[in-house]
Amino acid sequence: MSDDTFLGVSRSLTGRAWRQRPADDNTTRYHQTRHGLSEPLARAVASRGVTIEQVADYLTPTLKAQFPDPSSFADMDKAASILVDALQAGRPMTVFADYDVDGASSAAQIVRWFRAMGQEIPVYVPDRVTEGYGPSPAAFRHIRESGAELVVTVDCGAAAHDALHEAAKIGLDVVVIDHHLMRGEPPPAAALVNPNRPDDTSGQGHLAAAGVTFVLLAALNREARKRGLFAERPEPDLRQWLDLAAMGAICDVTSLHGFNRALASQGLRVMSGWKNPGLKALMDVAGASGPAGVFHVGWVLGPRINAAGRIGRSDLGARLLATDDPDEAADLAQQLDSLNASRKEVERQVIDEAVVAIERDSNLDPNAAAIVVSGDDWHPGVVGIVAGRLRERYRKPVVVIGVDRAGDIGKGSGRSQPGVNLGAAVQAAFDEGLLLAGGGHAMAAGLTIRPSAVPELRDFLNARLAGEMDEAAAADAVEIDALIGTGADRALWQDFQRLAPFGPGNPEPMFAIAGARIERATPVKGGHIRCTLIDNSGQRLKAMAWRAEETDLGRRLLASPASMHLVGRLKPDDWQGREGVQFEIEDGADPRMVT
Repeated sequence: MSDDTFLGVSRSLTGRAWRQRPADDNTTRYHQTRHGLSEPLARAVASRGVTIEQVADYLTPTLKAQFPDPSSFADMDKAASILVDALQAGRPMTVFADYDVDGASSAAQIVRWFRAMGQEIPVYVPDRVTEGYGPSPAAFRHIRESGAELVVTVDCGAAAHDALHEAAKIGLDVVVIDHHLMRGEPPPAAALVNPNRPDDTSGQGHLAAAGVTFVLLAALNREARKRGLFAERPEPDLRQWLDLAAMGAICDVTSLHGFNRALASQGLRVMSGWKNPGLKALMDVAGASGPAGVFHVGWVLGPRINAAGRIGRSDLGARLLATDDPDEAADLAQQLDSLNASRKEVERQVIDEAVVAIERDSNLDPNAAAIVVSGDDWHPGVVGIVAGRLRERYRKPVVVIGVDRAGDIGKGSGRSQPGVNLGAAVQAAFDEGLLLAGGGHAMAAGLTIRPSAVPELRDFLNARLAGEMDEAAAADAVEIDALIGTGADRALWQDFQRLAPFGPGNPEPMFAIAGARIERATPVKGGHIRCTLIDNSGQRLKAMAWRAEETDLGRRLLASPASMHLVGRLKPDDWQGREGVQFEIEDGADPRMVT
């Protein structure tokens, strides 16, 4: 048995090794004795890099302790001054937002602050298909012709050199609020706030745009306070909009540590009151209820808001989050729910066709570093989701390209494996002339390509990523927090909820069950598998393996083996008020095959 494997599993049914998440023993003991944590929970805290000095703020994250000085952000004070000047002068303004949740929640925050100050601001969201991502010269000309003198871009704009040069020519002032990585000199803007600009010293580069926007609201309050604008009107209470900041932080999959963790944690508390008409209407139309959690944001609310930007009217999400009219909110929520249903159907069709193209049409080389798959008329609004699903399935970087034959153009999106910088590889392909456009970051990338160049791109990425993928595959492991039995109960789940909210930088706890017997394994709609787990104690635990039916893991579960090692996550099971738990299976291994 290898010294560093958990339960001796060096290669599971998903091809990974199992390891206990590493933690310093001294730090674990301190967390256990000083804060009264169980040993498994104390080890889980330590394994997340939480030091002795940080543990109190980690277990009880507060904005008071974590809020950064707005002035530490480059151009933040300048942006606040420009916007309060515009408010006082009554200048016509427009918010220009990206079409995803982060853009919508950022835009809604700004709209709501100005509304509280007596000014309504329209929102412009570009169409994903006809206009593409971010500001364009044409969009800025349209906004200027509509009468706006000032534009605030949110979740975009930091790399929009052409659009910002055009804005300068036509007399349109632009304040940029963004968080994306930047290369080279900043584009010309009246102010550019981005914790990832090279000269920023805030140390908040992990924030989503919604988090940067929330800090901007604090700067706006401070600037307005200096000018005496609250002498005759109440100062906006920013805490009421923490739900919007949390939406962006969670849906943009940002690292949940420090201020960002406090923002998400406190934002979920505010959200649980369901006072935002749009969020409440979305919950109602989805048939969901209860206190807000990462699940609600990431799997109920977020996909519906994103659906508008993927296959529908791109401004619906921002309008929903900004409205105070319950009737308008109900109508928008119904539209978004319908669009999300359509999106799921489109996504399913593209996944099915992509899997056929990969596995039947000789596109799957088990030794290839990456998968590049293309298909005619695949909707550009879902190729990113499909790439993510296929990455989970094949555990290597995947690029999915939708081809428009009439236009002789392909638009693609890629998702990467940890340790493989797909964005840099796509940028290199652009520099080599293989792409019409392309870029991104380590884990995700977008591109535009001529269909005839797809085979050449596939060869380029496989050669470019081979070394990184070899290292990533060797490091690809399931990290486990604790060994449990099938008698796991609500109290155990509740104890580990002290680590929430979960996300990058703060992974959801992963538990292992040794030698479980599988009973009543049944496929359910959507390719999932439901079963019951029984260990040597004879206790039973309900379990679910999502999208597993056509995988090695799923086939093994359906065979109902007498003994199987499993890893997964505990989830609440509140069906018919039982307040129990169920086990979400992530991976499995045959005890007879361990080394």
